[in-house]
Amino acid sequence: MSCNYADGLSPYEHKGVLGAPERFDPPEKVQEKCEILADWIKNARHVVVHTGAGISTSAGIPDFRGPNGVWTLEKQGKKPTIDISFKDAIPTKTHMAIKKLVEENYVHYIISQNIDGLHLRSGISRKFIAELHGNMFVEQCNFCDSQFVRNLPTATVGKKCLETNCKRILRGRPCRGKLCDTILDWEHNLPNKDLEMSDYHSSVADLNICLGTTLQIVPSGNLPLRCKKFGGKVVIINLQPTKHDKKADLIINTYVDDVLEKVMKRLGLEIVEYCEKYDPTRMNPYETLNWNITKCNIKEIKAMYDLYCKKTKKRKLEIKKQFDLKIKKEEKPEIIDLT
Repeated sequence: MSCNYADGLSPYEHKGVLGAPERFDPPEKVQEKCEILADWIKNARHVVVHTGAGISTSAGIPDFRGPNGVWTLEKQGKKPTIDISFKDAIPTKTHMAIKKLVEENYVHYIISQNIDGLHLRSGISRKFIAELHGNMFVEQCNFCDSQFVRNLPTATVGKKCLETNCKRILRGRPCRGKLCDTILDWEHNLPNKDLEMSDYHSSVADLNICLGTTLQIVPSGNLPLRCKKFGGKVVIINLQPTKHDKKADLIINTYVDDVLEKVMKRLGLEIVEYCEKYDPTRMNPYETLNWNITKCNIKEIKAMYDLYCKKTKKRKLEIKKQFDLKIKKEEKPEIIDLT
């Protein structure tokens, strides 16, 4: 449960703005904005979705900073009344819609702050997701860094040793490392490969879409803005105000499930229901399923970054140089010939 996850973290005072009032756009405005968003998705070159706790509330998992969020209530000495176990929660309409958008090549990458494993359980491939804060259904070797999918959520948080051996075979021999949970505590650095992938994809994107997050945690909350300096757009879909509302090109204040339903309808796509058959955590417990970001994945997105972003940077420097030269010429004092 998310309450147990929160309780397992180290004490930390600076949890951001808590319990800000929720706001709702009128239905006709929501429809209009969803049509705009669907058209932007349809015409975009590279779409990245940034997901926060707000996309899992309809699965029964409370968020953290909402009016009834875990940390909002904690400050009042209370706990959420609704709190399903991670094992029993299933992917929401939003999770399944995102999976379909990836399959149809409308969404090209997901950057998630969520540890509930619902993206993994929707059937998303590791190639298309960065998990910046860890995953309850993933364990990692403390020696070779290999990650593996678990059948049950981990009982620990904070990258603690699970006292089980690594499942990887190195040069014909078992790796001598031990498996640990992947859930970050406050003092931990973000996983290098996930952060590198997130940075590249957020920059390359010409459309970054933020779903169910107030964007308060850094650096993950600042990633959607990476595309702005390269001419990209930022869309925020959330019930509460966010840290970057002023920089967004479009803000939709309503439930994320409702927005995804309307967007999918506009795109002519159906949201497929969750099916245990495609849930990696429900597969044979004796089967080893890797959950690794590969060197090839990083190389591929870096090449795109070099193509789109470095080219833009170079062009901007050339324009600035020409502009500075023009200003310099205009400021050059006129020499009067008195002879």
